[in-house]
Amino acid sequence: MKSISSIQNPFIKFVLQLQEKSRTRKKEGKFVVEGQRELSLAICGGYEIEQLLYCAELYHPAELKELPSQIPTVHIPPSLYEKIAHRGSTEGIMAVVKSKDHQLNTLQIKRENPLILIAEAPEKPGNIGALLRTADAANLDAVLIANPKTDLYNPNIIRSSVGCLFTNRIATGSTEEIIQFLKDHQIKSYCAALDNSISYTTPDYRNATAIVVGTEATGLSKSWLQSAEAIVKIPMQGVIDSLNVSVSAAIIIFEAKRQRNFS
Repeated sequence: MKSISSIQNPFIKFVLQLQEKSRTRKKEGKFVVEGQRELSLAICGGYEIEQLLYCAELYHPAELKELPSQIPTVHIPPSLYEKIAHRGSTEGIMAVVKSKDHQLNTLQIKRENPLILIAEAPEKPGNIGALLRTADAANLDAVLIANPKTDLYNPNIIRSSVGCLFTNRIATGSTEEIIQFLKDHQIKSYCAALDNSISYTTPDYRNATAIVVGTEATGLSKSWLQSAEAIVKIPMQGVIDSLNVSVSAAIIIFEAKRQRNFS
């Protein structure tokens, strides 16, 4: 098993670039996963692991037996692991992983009445990660990101999604492309917004449905509001007039799941 101890090693420098630079992740088609749970979810999600890095002082080598044996593995000391790890505690294991293609035209809808989450132009990795956690919890058919502003393989998205980036079926495209996709598949969209809206409990979500949310700063574009089957809101009873986007999405999604008897 190969060992590396210097931060000046070319491979270690490459790992750091993958951690820190979206441009490098996109150019190379690779990213870094930290932690046993996240790595296991990536493998279950069909991601190809190129290289494992582990610190024996933090991660017992015997646990590596649970991972595919053919993956090249590198041992690094604690001092080096601390310098390249994006997170403070990730159990001493990380991997270089190949990215997947998330183009909209590769997404296949299998159910006749799918339930889909659409987020337009989300920027904050924490919000994107929370949306992916909600989508996984509700076992949604897909998550579509319109006009993406943030690299899906940003380490903070992987961390905040607790690996749910790998458990969801995700596709990206422009707002116009996704609206056309919904029309082609006869999926009705219900947009979360305040103006000209009805209570989120009013619509019937049992047929093919897309729940659409925008950013907290600017909301949804006119294109979404004009194409929506209905605009829905969550009644506020306090001083503020809105919730965090991931909280709003979760409330509406689980109302749809309730109507579907959580199927």
